[in-house]
Amino acid sequence: MSTAELASGVRAGQVETPRLRHHVLSSGDGDGPLIVFVHGNLSTARFFEEILAALPAGLRGAAADMRGFGHSQTAPVDATRGVRDFSDDLAELVASPELAAAGKVHLVGWSLGGGVVMQYAIDHPARVASVTLLSAMSPYGFGGTRDAAGTLCFADAAGSGAGGVAPGLIEALKAGDTGEENSFAPRPTIRSLYLKPPFRLPAGREDLLVAEILLTALGDDNYPGDARSSPNWPNVAPGTRGVNNAISPRYCNLAAFAQAARQIPVLYVRGDSDAIVSDQSMVDFGQLGTLGAVPGWPGEQFPPQPMVTQLRAVLSQAAAGGGMVREEVFAGCGHSPHLEQPARVRDLLVDFVAAAT
Repeated sequence: MSTAELASGVRAGQVETPRLRHHVLSSGDGDGPLIVFVHGNLSTARFFEEILAALPAGLRGAAADMRGFGHSQTAPVDATRGVRDFSDDLAELVASPELAAAGKVHLVGWSLGGGVVMQYAIDHPARVASVTLLSAMSPYGFGGTRDAAGTLCFADAAGSGAGGVAPGLIEALKAGDTGEENSFAPRPTIRSLYLKPPFRLPAGREDLLVAEILLTALGDDNYPGDARSSPNWPNVAPGTRGVNNAISPRYCNLAAFAQAARQIPVLYVRGDSDAIVSDQSMVDFGQLGTLGAVPGWPGEQFPPQPMVTQLRAVLSQAAAGGGMVREEVFAGCGHSPHLEQPARVRDLLVDFVAAAT
């Protein structure tokens, strides 16, 4: 990738830390407030490029490819640590001389990245000026839970982890599929899951993001991870390696964010038509079971995971303890408000950061 391909005002560079070699996009100069963006699963820092380019003078922005994604170093993910491999990477990156925030850092986490910034805030609350959760994952991971408190449907967290990834998607990633024929390939996935149809990105922008997804490191140590069979429906359970197991509720529990967020302002932004993170997620076994798409559904033992309800419950605990929590719901918007309504996201973020600085 050449810097000539980047939006005006956005720079690309490498940052070496003891844990990882990071590929970082940045914008802005000086010693103003630093906003660090953390991308989601099957994506890269370039999904934030438009926002980075549009930040006003006086603000600095940075977004890095996480381990195993984009142009950053491919390093294994220990799923038994939840999302801590990613949040520990973030901690070293933020502390590096290249980013060196003059004060506390403002964090923006999209989807999986929302879980990463929640974990960072739990571990380093004194270093955080604000947290923006952008279509953030549930604090109880992805799949296999049945109520607002994140109670497991089955003790082995069946229905979560790497085994839930569609084989057609893995085949498409391995083949470098940039087409439209396989409905699980990156291009149809962006159109139908990342965005709310009929919204489409400009052709060149879509091409670029498809290419970025195809940079994902595949295998048991990265995406999606190793899987195990289970006697419980839907007969798959999380292994111990890779990104999708790291967000299994077997290992991922971010309920402690309620305590951290009592001292950290939180902005929660989501689309009302999110097909990935919602109380009726179209990639959740509980929801697919209710629709008859996966045979043998055990009924109320395994309802759709109430992902939004779970995050709201944690944020409500923070607010009840004195925290400043604000929720903004975008009508007619899917999983990617920063791609679908970038100007509105930028304006909300700039105002929020100004108030929190």
